[in-house]
Amino acid sequence: MKSEIATPTAEFTQRLSATRRGARVARHLAVHQLDGWGIPYGSDLSDSAALIVAELTANAVTHARVPGRDFELRLTLWPLTLRIEVSDARGDREPIPRPPTPDEETGRGLLLVDALATNWGTADRVVGKTVWAELPLP
Repeated sequence: MKSEIATPTAEFTQRLSATRRGARVARHLAVHQLDGWGIPYGSDLSDSAALIVAELTANAVTHARVPGRDFELRLTLWPLTLRIEVSDARGDREPIPRPPTPDEETGRGLLLVDALATNWGTADRVVGKTVWAELPLP
């Protein structure tokens, strides 16, 4: 019996400065790239991906920033799944979703990622970590 190994149909990778501007640029690049792959800007999938990219990159530049080190955005289009990965230079801070108190203004982002993504998690790297999320393709 011969098994088939799925290969990605498209991939996009970009390193960006670990700043709020870098996080905004990552979101814009992501939706532009998805549109180029046939996932229209403003579609449910594009909007969900934009929210996930925004949250993961905001976390990378807010909680995992190492001065002088960039973060990396990777989008991988598989036959049935879009995988979003954000890698940063801090491997010592695992993202943990927690319900915020009603008066907190922050702390809901990973709950949003958990609600939108079919699956998400973290992976260690030689330097830092990668936080990833997957969305099903229509």
